[in-house]
Amino acid sequence: MVYSVPLPLPHPLSFSNFKHAYTNQLEAADPDFYRIGYVRRVRAYGIEFKEGPDGFGVYASRDVEPLRRARVIMEIPMELMLTISKKLPWMFFPDIIPIGHPIFDIINSTNPEIGTLDLHVFFCMHLIAMTISGNYMLTSYPVQMSEDLLELQDENLASTMREQQQRALEFWEKNWHSAVPLKIKRLAREPERFIWAVSMVQSRCINLKMRIGALVQDANMLIPYADMLNHSFQPNCFFHWRFKDRMLEVMINAGQRIRKGEEMTVNYMAGGKNNMLMQRYGFSSPVLSNDGDNFVDGAVIAAARTLPRWSDGDVPAIPSMERKAAKELQEECQQMLAEFPTTSEQDQKILDSMPEARRTLEVTIKYRLHRKLFIEKDEPGYLVPSSSREEL
Repeated sequence: MVYSVPLPLPHPLSFSNFKHAYTNQLEAADPDFYRIGYVRRVRAYGIEFKEGPDGFGVYASRDVEPLRRARVIMEIPMELMLTISKKLPWMFFPDIIPIGHPIFDIINSTNPEIGTLDLHVFFCMHLIAMTISGNYMLTSYPVQMSEDLLELQDENLASTMREQQQRALEFWEKNWHSAVPLKIKRLAREPERFIWAVSMVQSRCINLKMRIGALVQDANMLIPYADMLNHSFQPNCFFHWRFKDRMLEVMINAGQRIRKGEEMTVNYMAGGKNNMLMQRYGFSSPVLSNDGDNFVDGAVIAAARTLPRWSDGDVPAIPSMERKAAKELQEECQQMLAEFPTTSEQDQKILDSMPEARRTLEVTIKYRLHRKLFIEKDEPGYLVPSSSREEL
């Protein structure tokens, strides 16, 4: 199937100030987009695909009242997907690669224990991506933002993304040598094309537990149409594998009320944090609740552990100890903020002064802004009792 791979739209939470204006810029997808899917057994119920300045999204075409059971809004057959199991034995669906193809030598040389982001996943899925004509320039943000990594103000994340690109480059150099068979060489004659394919798959891969017959395996799946649902930390939809006829279902959460025109969203990475979302998908959010579970900085964790704890509920708090512990934690937060080259106010002014900035620069500045807003929000001034806050 030939289909256009969409760029993942950042969740509207990142654009709350002009959400209404953005909605007015949406245009309905080409009718052929529906026809191509329909003849290949893709079914959609009560939704429509729309395209905006940043890519595609899925929206409700009618009001949906809450039900006690989840409701199906999309069905995609396995024949349209490209899937690969995470562990041995390798399982490919559909079976488009003939036995004896030299690509298996490369696949088997990779390490399946590294995890879901290992290159064997990207490489196998990149086969399909290479057959999509005319989409080479439709790149994803993680590839494009190489020149903007310094603007992240997060050296660890920038280093990780550079290492990821370098790893992909070394993989290409190792397997695309002069003696490689033509069947392999023509897939990616230049390294930029391979890195593009890796990033495209990385930002669109869906991890799902899949049952085929009696075998249940975690699989990485590249799924047309379903990959057009954008991300939300409070999604109204989820993915479900219907094993009896090998169909992926997109379903509305039970009890979910949806209004006409509302966007249908899924959670790309449950439990993920902003650095992982930026690394894999190229966006961040100021409302990521998972970032609030703990602090990354070890000094802040150590300071937080000094907060007094009492085993008996009837023992009153000791104000002097509580003030001291909260002040130490507050100082650690202030020190972390002071280490950034710019403040959150300056970052916001930079964004406001560059309405026509390139997209990758905008998302990198937003990432560092969201980090600072999170630290400022959790600065422990509210931890101090109101009776003694003034003494700080």
